[in-house]
Amino acid sequence: MTDHSSIDADDGTESEVTDEPSRGSDASDRAVDGEPTDLEAGSEEPTIAEFHDASQREGAPVLTAAAVARALEIPHEEASDRLETLADRGDLERLSVSTDPVVWYPSELEDLTDRERVVVFPKRREIIVDRPDQFTRAQLSQFAHLADGNGEQGYRYVVRPEDVWSTPHDSFEELARTMRQALGQRNEDLEDWVESHWDRAHQFRLATHEDGYTVLEAQTPEIMGNVARQKLDEEHVHAPISETEDWVREGAEAAIKRILYEAGYPVQDHRDLESGEELEIDLEVSLRDYQREWVDRFAEAGEGVFVGPPGSGKTVAAMGAMTHVGGETLVLVPSRDLARQWAETIEEYTSLEPHQIGQYHGGQKNVRPVTIATYQIAGMDRHRSLFDDREWGLVVFDECQHVPSDIYRRSTHLQSRHRLGLSASPIREDDRQKEIFTLVGPPIGTDWEALFDAGFVAEPELEIRYVPWGDDEQGNAYGSAEGREKYRIAAQNRGKIDEVRYLLSSHPGAKSLVFVDYLEQGREIADALDVPFLSGETPHHERRRLLEEFRRDERDLLVISRVGDEGIDLPTADMAIVASGLGGSRRQGTQRAGRTMRPAGGALVYVLATRGTREEEFARRQLQHLGRKGITVREQNVDSAETNEEE
Repeated sequence: MTDHSSIDADDGTESEVTDEPSRGSDASDRAVDGEPTDLEAGSEEPTIAEFHDASQREGAPVLTAAAVARALEIPHEEASDRLETLADRGDLERLSVSTDPVVWYPSELEDLTDRERVVVFPKRREIIVDRPDQFTRAQLSQFAHLADGNGEQGYRYVVRPEDVWSTPHDSFEELARTMRQALGQRNEDLEDWVESHWDRAHQFRLATHEDGYTVLEAQTPEIMGNVARQKLDEEHVHAPISETEDWVREGAEAAIKRILYEAGYPVQDHRDLESGEELEIDLEVSLRDYQREWVDRFAEAGEGVFVGPPGSGKTVAAMGAMTHVGGETLVLVPSRDLARQWAETIEEYTSLEPHQIGQYHGGQKNVRPVTIATYQIAGMDRHRSLFDDREWGLVVFDECQHVPSDIYRRSTHLQSRHRLGLSASPIREDDRQKEIFTLVGPPIGTDWEALFDAGFVAEPELEIRYVPWGDDEQGNAYGSAEGREKYRIAAQNRGKIDEVRYLLSSHPGAKSLVFVDYLEQGREIADALDVPFLSGETPHHERRRLLEEFRRDERDLLVISRVGDEGIDLPTADMAIVASGLGGSRRQGTQRAGRTMRPAGGALVYVLATRGTREEEFARRQLQHLGRKGITVREQNVDSAETNEEE
């Protein structure tokens, strides 16, 4: 592991790698609360830790004496003397510059350009890491969420309750060891908070009674009475069995898990569910290291959601989970196109024969040992019995961000020993994403930046281009419109047609996709470019033919409506132009931008937004979360009469 230089930013102290508490924490805690540090109080021996404290307050690693005096609230002369003392000891370096006689910086600063540095904010439960090595990032991913991975201000991790609840450790002691390895030190405040949520995650469990019904068990009578019996009613449980046990109504398990999860107490599901008929499956492709880690974590928990960018191989990793389970499998997908792709991929990458793989949707209805069905079909009453009567060893929920919706969630009532979700972006604009993890399982994933760095997924060049109105008529209509109509007019700005032409001509030979949100706009662009428009109105056989031609390089351009956001696989696209559609959801932004995230380099994504309209704000806001995942987002104004000099 790379040697750490680790700072507890809320405490202001620096320490070497150790499992023992950082020394001097009491003094630095007082500094955060406004009390004087040793330096402020006139102590005889200033320390480099106090310089770091001043650096943290000023937000810069290089400081003048005036900046130190201001940050530590001491006289300028005293600050200069103490800086000289630190320099004489070799802790600081001096540098004369034109704007101030001398600036000061830590002697180790040059070394830090090649070393990782960890800064912990325990009160905010944030961890900032500069230049983290792969080991540190792997350790952090086991208990923290990568909230910002653009690398400009370091990698920002946040420790959330759900991260602690889903950690793959068997004991808190193992988790604490992982935390200390990642942080390079022991942080008592953060560990105390994590331990409290670890305990919360082990207060309740669902188990199967010897007579076959389900029981909700609590660790203590107090937690059962004060939490479960306050939150649950006769819709969820029949009656108490003991002070720590309640008899659960059949079919209420998912609701109980959701209610207690929202109350801050995730439920451990230890029911003896049927595992279904055994099915021998061999995976005939090697998993990447991170895919193997996903499968291992799924194997430990028995459930989970694989979260990774498009192109990271979630489908192949899911087949790895299928081989681990070794039982009959039901795969739920949003569309029949995706069902067909799943069937073809399973046949290609596993030892299963075609007669063992069935599809169940509007086009065909075959239930086999491995069955791929659409959510809509699986949720219909007249088809449910076919799926309920079969004992599935594994249910896979593809594009599982749909699961909380009223239509799709009915499919989660299907019972199986193992559940697995797949999603590039498990976020929802209705803030119901927590339900994904209560209905399916905890998130399992690798930070996107790590996949970019390793070359497994190409980081796209993403640029928002602000386009002027194509004609005054639309601009005037926008000015007099209200509400959602304003966004529709801006989205269909005819000036975008010329911009699409310009971008295509600037990248000759690139296989390109043009995404639109409105059918009328899609037809206009497709007619202007003389290319097909693929939408929900396109017959399935025609849609399949166009996609196959695109995959075989017989076509290099398609215009696609929302049908392309999910459920189709376009693995060789070099460029995506989003003419409209990012105002709807952050998930849609991820899906469309992600269509070029594949192992090949040179991926390009252009997002067109009408300048001076609400579409500008929408585009910036919906792409912010991609920037936090490590993707660089640029912005460019397009001239009224666009010229090639701009590029």
